[in-house]
Amino acid sequence: MKEKIINLVRDEISQFHVFVDDVYVSTEEGKDILNIVLDSPNTIDLKLITEASRVINKLIDDNQVLDDNIYEVDIYSKEKGDD
Repeated sequence: MKEKIINLVRDEISQFHVFVDDVYVSTEEGKDILNIVLDSPNTIDLKLITEASRVINKLIDDNQVLDDNIYEVDIYSKEKGDD
């Protein structure tokens, strides 16, 4: 699923000068959550995350790439200094 989502959103989010650093599924309170971590050579502020999230969520919805067991999508920026 990771490569599929990266390939799906890569071109559309490049307009924001961000890229997908990681995609993984976590479980919280028994519910699966798709985590999409964005990174950029520049600072990623809340406005940028919001704009990129709108594009990513629309692409995911339009292309029906989520498994039935995925409860929600969480999109956030990579912490600076993380490897």
